Amino acid sequence: MAGSGISSAKTRDDCQFCEIVSGRAEASFVYEDERVLAFMDIQPVTVGHTLVIPKTHIPHLDDLDENLGMALFGVAHLVARALGRSDLQCEGVNLFLADGEAAFQEIFHTHIHVFPRFRGDGFRIDADWRRRQRDELDDAAVQLRRGLAALRGSALVTNWSSAAYPDAAIDQ
Repeated sequence: MAGSGISSAKTRDDCQFCEIVSGRAEASFVYEDERVLAFMDIQPVTVGHTLVIPKTHIPHLDDLDENLGMALFGVAHLVARALGRSDLQCEGVNLFLADGEAAFQEIFHTHIHVFPRFRGDGFRIDADWRRRQRDELDDAAVQLRRGLAALRGSALVTNWSSAAYPDAAIDQ
C-alpha cells in the first residue's frame, strides 16, 4: 500500500507530503485510493492522529476543486469513524484543517488532521469564545454571502445550487 502515487499527479520536490506520495519518504499508511492518501502524523496530538491529503500538490483550500475536497472530507470522515471502532483511546474526534500561515498551516499541501480525543489529552484551542451581538453576526453573514456569490461560476465550484449556496439577500 501507498507511496505508489499516481503518474499524472503533480508533486513538488520540496514538499514533505509529495515526498510521501511519491514513495521517496516513508510513512505509516492508513488509507489510499487514486486521489487521496491517509497516514499517521509524525508529531501526533494523540495516538492515532492521522493526516488526510490529496495526492496532487495543492497548497491551499482556494486551489482545491470541490470534488476533490468532498473526497478528502469523505476519507477524513471514514478515518474518524474507524478511530471510534479501533482499540485506540478515543472518546471523540477532531477534524482540523489549517489554511494559510495565519491559521498555522506549516506544510503547504492541503491536509486534514483527524485525531482521537479523550479526557485529559491536553489538547486545547485558546480563543475568544464570547457571544457576539446579532448585528455583528448579520453583517458577517452578508459579507460571507457576497463571497459565496463571487464563487459562482468558478472552475473550482462544480456543484453550485441555490440550496448549497443561497444567494438570497446578498445585498442586504
